[in-house]
Amino acid sequence: MDTYHVVLYIHFLALFVGIGAGAVLLVCLFQLRTAQTLADAVPWGTVAGKTERAFPIAILGLFGSGAYMTSDVWTWGTGWIYISLAGLVLISLQGPLVGGRTGKELERALHANGPGPLGPKARRMTRHPGMWVTEFANLGVVFGIVWNMTQKPGVGGAVAAVVGGYVIGAALALWFSRAPHDELAAAAEPAA
Repeated sequence: MDTYHVVLYIHFLALFVGIGAGAVLLVCLFQLRTAQTLADAVPWGTVAGKTERAFPIAILGLFGSGAYMTSDVWTWGTGWIYISLAGLVLISLQGPLVGGRTGKELERALHANGPGPLGPKARRMTRHPGMWVTEFANLGVVFGIVWNMTQKPGVGGAVAAVVGGYVIGAALALWFSRAPHDELAAAAEPAA
């Protein structure tokens, strides 16, 4: 056993923490989307708020272990490494600045809603693209980075993997965050 393989293990653990937290957030998003009342929504919002604390640990673990492995075995000029690093920076910024802020807006909307059925604003916030696109696109970027780690493509292939992951994730997010058909029909009906 050598230091490189111990650090590689730490790198994988950090990746698992991030993907695990991302999976929990996906469950929370889907549960929030279907919530009918404040009592339905609050537990999932609470879990999401606590889960977001795992991301800084995962990101620091990935940065630190990745930096060691790059310095030990690779070089900082390797294309797939700096493209993957840029993807990790994107995730580090987009998560708290877009997803985190939108989550706080959802929290405020739920507080303003009060007990009982969710009103239109709270329901809209449960499907807000700021949360959905951030979560799905970040996971897409992570899968693109994992592709780069395993395939070690040139710069073009590395960019395609990260950008492709982002685009696919964002498209899925927009699909899943749409309003249910019955809500769209009710919104289109003229007021009596």
